[in-house]
Amino acid sequence: MTINELFIKLLKFKSITPNDDGAMEFIKEYLNDFETIEINKNGVKNLFLYKKFSDGEHLCFAGHIDVVPAGDGWDTDPFEPTIKDDKIFARGTQDMKSGVAAFLYAAKHTKNFNGTLSILLTSDEEGEAKYGTIEVLKYLKEKNFLPDYSIVAEPTCEKEFGDAIKIGRRGSINGIIELFGKQGHAAYPEKSINPIHKIAPILPKIAGINLDNGDNYFAPSKFVITDIRSGMEVTNVTPGYLKMMFNVRNNTHTNKEKIEEFVAKNFKGLNYKLTLSQSAKPFITTPDNKIVQLIDNSIQKITKITPKHSTAGGTSDARFLAEYGVKTIEFGVINDTIHAPNEYTKLEYVDKLSQIFSDVIKNF
Repeated sequence: MTINELFIKLLKFKSITPNDDGAMEFIKEYLNDFETIEINKNGVKNLFLYKKFSDGEHLCFAGHIDVVPAGDGWDTDPFEPTIKDDKIFARGTQDMKSGVAAFLYAAKHTKNFNGTLSILLTSDEEGEAKYGTIEVLKYLKEKNFLPDYSIVAEPTCEKEFGDAIKIGRRGSINGIIELFGKQGHAAYPEKSINPIHKIAPILPKIAGINLDNGDNYFAPSKFVITDIRSGMEVTNVTPGYLKMMFNVRNNTHTNKEKIEEFVAKNFKGLNYKLTLSQSAKPFITTPDNKIVQLIDNSIQKITKITPKHSTAGGTSDARFLAEYGVKTIEFGVINDTIHAPNEYTKLEYVDKLSQIFSDVIKNF
């Protein structure tokens, strides 16, 4: 089976989160000389395949087989891959069956490796991710079998294949501020406490404000207001309650405690309640790390491009690996049509991606 045949086979599985549509069974058979661990929970399928070649370090390729729903606006059937001028159109071509095909093919054709080589796959990355990669990592930690390094094959390139890798990701902290006032008649403002009036002079001090200066790897953590609502949509009642929602894509210099201090400083003297939740923690794998240097060298060898080191974008399952102490980077095809109608990538990119992963394995 060629890399293109493998890729097309994976694309035909209608693996909309959390359904794998039989993809995991196919992958188990494809890598039938690897040991298998299956961890299925709440309808989510997780597969961990590994092969110990020697007593060296443990390298894991990680990703997800699930895709988002196709939606409307497609020119072709999103689950019947269509090739036009080296472009292949189907749901999951970029995010991220191209990456999965590339590392499966590289692993299949590995004859020698300096350590343990493994594959971690989930069917719950595009969903809530509660029962996916993190469940496998819990199990591996219990068995003292966590990887030393990981490559997550999410699409990372921007304009040219090979131009960017992710060496870290920002975290994400969501916040709700409830501001309590006193409802009353609009004609008697002196008898009311209007939370809209109370928050108005505060907004310029918090909206879009940087909470830190960032660093060589991360942009500053910014306080982004996403929703404000109050009142009853009438003109003669002063509201007694206001709710504001915000998000901070935080780097390693800002955490929940720092946000609490920032809010307390700006809302001092007011009757408010702050609720924070963190859906992802930031991480960084510095450029001097072995896995960064290996992927850099392989990308330059195959593409003749020196990739930039990025931490931009949202979150991925790389955050879970990093939280368990696994040195993690992300690299995959160009990211410009993920989750969109007519999602596509080039077959050339998938072939080169597999070559790069094979080169990393060879030189590990």
